[in-house]
Amino acid sequence: MSLNDRFESVTDEFLKFDRTKAPRSGRPDLHAFLMLDEMMPGKRDLISASEHDEFYLDIDCDAFAELATDDQIRDLHRCGIRYDEELDSLCMFT
Repeated sequence: MSLNDRFESVTDEFLKFDRTKAPRSGRPDLHAFLMLDEMMPGKRDLISASEHDEFYLDIDCDAFAELATDDQIRDLHRCGIRYDEELDSLCMFT
């Protein structure tokens, strides 16, 4: 299943942060950033670009797709993280 399909399969969980078990923070964006940093540590800023009301994350989506479990994708989606298939990027609205 493609990364886009995996995010699409949890559409009904979008922004349902209250369903997240044992969040690392009470803030959905911070919880998502901590999850991503734990999964895919890096040395640069996690936010790589922004446009209008959306920002894009410095995550290699091919590596992420191989590593991420469906539960992790669901929890990230609960925090507002989406996958932009056209740009091949994880992103989030402000």
